[in-house]
Amino acid sequence: MPDLSTAGDLLELVRSGRAHTRSDLQRLTGLSRTAVVSRVHALVEAGLLLYGEELASTGGRPPGALVFNQDAGIVLAVAIGRSRSQLAVFDLDGRELAGDTRDHVVGLGAEDLMAQVVERFRAMLAGLGAVPRVVGVGLSLPGIVDPVRLVSVDSPVMGGWDGVELAPYFAELPGCEHAPVFLANDADVLARSELFGTGVTLRDALVVKASTGLGMGVIADGKILAGHLGAAGEIGHTRIDGNDRPCRCGSVGCLETLAGGWALVNRLNASGVEAGHVRDLVAFALQGDAIARKLLRESGRHLGELLAVAINLLNPQAVVIGGDMGAAFEIYTAGVRESVYARSTALATRDLQFLPAAHGDSAGLVGCAALAIDNVLSPAAVDAHLATLSA
Repeated sequence: MPDLSTAGDLLELVRSGRAHTRSDLQRLTGLSRTAVVSRVHALVEAGLLLYGEELASTGGRPPGALVFNQDAGIVLAVAIGRSRSQLAVFDLDGRELAGDTRDHVVGLGAEDLMAQVVERFRAMLAGLGAVPRVVGVGLSLPGIVDPVRLVSVDSPVMGGWDGVELAPYFAELPGCEHAPVFLANDADVLARSELFGTGVTLRDALVVKASTGLGMGVIADGKILAGHLGAAGEIGHTRIDGNDRPCRCGSVGCLETLAGGWALVNRLNASGVEAGHVRDLVAFALQGDAIARKLLRESGRHLGELLAVAINLLNPQAVVIGGDMGAAFEIYTAGVRESVYARSTALATRDLQFLPAAHGDSAGLVGCAALAIDNVLSPAAVDAHLATLSA
């Protein structure tokens, strides 16, 4: 049995639904009743646990119910893309309390956009009235990020963002002065959203973000696989043999030049159908436009050729399709399936599922909220917080 002896461990057992009473905690941890009572008391004093109504007695002392206090704090979620920023405030159980999604000019710099983000959050927080303290911020960006320095490292679609420190912007918000900021790339938070609040456990999955660009989050044994430099899943800029098209990253032959949303939009416009964003192309496809449907299916085929290699290597139980092109799931995935089944081994695809993103268009926001919540409520973080309260 793993060592589950700290107060933070006990909170995690209650949050995950594995424990509902102090008796459950004793049984799962092997701790004495006195030790459990002491730790539970500390969590209650910190406002993280509440004593619920008494459960039906099964004889002897009635087991008191324990309830995680989702209102002990709030987190801010920020999903920033090339042409859109999604903001929301969540409680600690992942319920959205307020949201604000807006398009912005492509190429808008960090200083201008982050100043807008701060003011939009200021208005949202004021609109909520008396709210608990902000305990964390979850932020996502396209491309490769440094989660320690909290900066973009390599984002071909976000010119001028690389190296810009983002945490100081949130310190300007009331109640956020000491809130930690957590940063991940957009595909990783999409993958994280699949592990949060769905009721379905994906132990091994490839989570594709098919939008203006192409990225992939990897879930391995129930955990997000980031890779040595945080660059796992950067499939969009894989070179494709026989492809000499110039890519927006400055290279040539990248998968994105064949299958990325920006390339599809360019080809749709060249056909005489005007679209400003891949979301427009998807809308046309769903309305029955033959060219838009063909472009999406072809994009899926190109992606599937590369996914087949990953499927043979990693043997996932599911491929999840999210991002803007995921809104046309059946059209897009038909192309993906075509290539995957033609190129992957029979064993790797025998039980393989293709699934739409569990949280739809809100997946990025949910993933950012999960990024913050999972970090601030990790056993180690909770124990450190309780230590400061008792100091």
